[in-house]
Amino acid sequence: MTIPIVDLRGNFPAMTFAADMRDAAFIRAAESYEDDLPYVATCFHMFVRRKLSADRIVDGVRLSAREYECAQWAACGKTAWQIGCLLGITRRTAAFHLDNARRKLGVRTRSQLVARLTNSKSSHR
Repeated sequence: MTIPIVDLRGNFPAMTFAADMRDAAFIRAAESYEDDLPYVATCFHMFVRRKLSADRIVDGVRLSAREYECAQWAACGKTAWQIGCLLGITRRTAAFHLDNARRKLGVRTRSQLVARLTNSKSSHR
């Protein structure tokens, strides 16, 4: 079973869950968790990307992995509550990271944060 993953950077990653031989128990488990596996795959991909990515500098300011990740989700229009759900953190923690990112970048609003992030990404292409 191969699951495509939504990647905020425009890449097209996927995660495959497989067995070395046809196994009825594996197929039943895959079918049983079919709705949950995309979430597992996305979380795994985001964890690996966060660990391997050094591209967290916005206009010369280094954001923490969590600040950058929350800002990316904010740029996709997600609320702090939705970001918390996606990242497995509370709404307050997501808002905390967004506030830190805004403070570091010297902006006051979420829209300004998103604009700085978006402009920084486009200037590095």
